[in-house]
Amino acid sequence: MHRRTLLGASGLLAMPALRARAQADWPDKPVTIIVPFAAGSSSDIIGRSIAQYLQQTTGKPFVVENRPGATGEVGARQVIRSAPDGATLMHAPISTWAINVALRPNLGYDPVAQLTRITQTVRTPNILVVNPQAVPVDDLPGLVAWLKKNARTAAYPSSGVGSSDHLTGEMFKLATGTDMAHVPYSGGGPAMTSLIAGTTQVSFQNLGAVIPHIRDGRLKAILTTAEARSPVLPDVPTATEAGLKEFVVYSWQGFGGPPGMAPALLQRVHAAAVEALRSPQVAPRLTDLGFDIVANSPAEFAAFQQKEIARWTQVVKAGNITPD
Repeated sequence: MHRRTLLGASGLLAMPALRARAQADWPDKPVTIIVPFAAGSSSDIIGRSIAQYLQQTTGKPFVVENRPGATGEVGARQVIRSAPDGATLMHAPISTWAINVALRPNLGYDPVAQLTRITQTVRTPNILVVNPQAVPVDDLPGLVAWLKKNARTAAYPSSGVGSSDHLTGEMFKLATGTDMAHVPYSGGGPAMTSLIAGTTQVSFQNLGAVIPHIRDGRLKAILTTAEARSPVLPDVPTATEAGLKEFVVYSWQGFGGPPGMAPALLQRVHAAAVEALRSPQVAPRLTDLGFDIVANSPAEFAAFQQKEIARWTQVVKAGNITPD
């Protein structure tokens, strides 16, 4: 074999190693983190916290781009179309990663086959709260009795069709044999305003969103969907303690990227995201907002996602829930 041929062959053999090294050195250019919901949403707040930390520690620009629409579908499809080079990533909630699959039969993307799972970032339980002026009850039996008496007028707000608070409300109706109208809003803020005003009376809302209103008496907590009582609401029972078996629900968020990310690159991005989530700059801020840091592995995230899709598919079918 000629020397030139040998050199060419050795160069070809070196190319994968060079690519792996370049991917391990990520980021080597600006990174965009797509958030498929509006600025100010929990996905946006967490995504920006991660981006700020990574920009400070890597010296490369990290930009959060909000691409809301269709419960996360618009942003997810943009990520799917992007090159798998680590320059485009996504931070999105449970609806984009799991509930959309259960709720939307004509979904324009597949979050299992078309997105790379990097890490589940955070989770938070929902708190079942009532407007105490409209619903004068103190516990779950009292609330169930009130709902059965007021089924024609009772309503619960949510941050949108397909959101965690929407489907948790539907799951509650199935578990208790009660009924109440669903009133979807364009975010958690308007839903909370409706509840406090008494336009709607009952809701499942994220822990961090309701704590101030529980403390000032504008809302009353009935139960938490967590596995254990919350340290910030020690007097509020879990759903299991209140009498609802197997009613453990968390609203969660996940960090991902386009399909086809190389293993070395995925490992590097995962390590950076976990470092950010557990850092003194980011972790306290998120826990103060009521989130638990998860920061699991890509394989653990993928397995959890599959379980969540199966769970919410069952709820959607049992409740005959549609996206309209």
